[in-house]
Amino acid sequence: MNLTLYLTENCNLRCSYCIREKCPNDMTSDTVRKSVDLAFSKGDTAGICFFGGEPLLKKDLICYALDLAKKRSEETGIPFSCKITTNGTLLDEEFLELAKKNNMQIGLSFDGLMQDDCRKTADGGPTSETLEKVSKMIIASGADAVVMCVVPPCSCGKLFGSVKYIHDLGFKHMICNPAYGSKVTWTDEALEVLKEQFDLITDYLKELYLKGDKFRFAPLHNKITENLSGINPSRYCHLGIRQLAVAYDGNLYPCTSFLYKSEWCLGNVSDGVDEKRRLEMTKLCFTPSPCKDCDLSKRCTNSCGCANIMNTGSPDMISPLQCEYERLVIERADRLGDELYKYDKDRFIKSFRRA
Repeated sequence: MNLTLYLTENCNLRCSYCIREKCPNDMTSDTVRKSVDLAFSKGDTAGICFFGGEPLLKKDLICYALDLAKKRSEETGIPFSCKITTNGTLLDEEFLELAKKNNMQIGLSFDGLMQDDCRKTADGGPTSETLEKVSKMIIASGADAVVMCVVPPCSCGKLFGSVKYIHDLGFKHMICNPAYGSKVTWTDEALEVLKEQFDLITDYLKELYLKGDKFRFAPLHNKITENLSGINPSRYCHLGIRQLAVAYDGNLYPCTSFLYKSEWCLGNVSDGVDEKRRLEMTKLCFTPSPCKDCDLSKRCTNSCGCANIMNTGSPDMISPLQCEYERLVIERADRLGDELYKYDKDRFIKSFRRA
């Protein structure tokens, strides 16, 4: 079973687009222990993602969870994997050594050249200098890391430069998503700028590919792989099936987007998962009504119940912003894929088709 542990509701940053309230609520070691036990209680594998807030504020709980998981894995023979999503400001060489020892993937929340526009410290200070130092430390360590970039409308004109910057730092994988939620407003003008930035990124990725550079940029590379491999991305989201989120108090939810919403609670780590409720929740993953007749419905992540509920309040309604974003991404992914296919068909298929 895969669990996301929301170790703390506290954070040392105050990102302007973040909708999470900062509270001094931390998970207890007892809840961590029960979470690890739950992760090994069902399935052929066990996985834990450390999340927050800022999870590195609770390094002691991370170390405790890893020690427990190692013992459970040895006892049960069940393989264990782990990840962390962090703003990176508290990363140090000691933790990177721990991450490598445990094959932990690091999801680094880093907005590149846009970093200081929105990702501020609690007292309003910049964070870009710290993140550049941390990034170089990560690359030097050889840790498995992916950069997760959020694009706010106020800074979207810096996206192309940010992609180049992240690449030049030495990262091999970058994920990009627009800022969603109640604290941001995307205008038509900002979306036009975003499209222009993606055009530049598309050309840049072609240039890298032709040089033999294996840098991957999601969502463009993902869309190419999905299309070539016949994968329907609208089927990715399975509320409460692939992953459960554990709140600091031990309650279980289908995703971190639903934390503390009682109507979405699926049980508690002490009592286990409410399987009947869990099954009911999976039925909410479907193609939203407005998308059913769209020619891109099987190319688009329209059925993500978490995103739809967060943005529109309903699992059956996709937001206009997400729809526009998916369209611009698919169009440019197809252009990139067509150009790379024409350059070398065999290499293209080998590079992008999923086994």
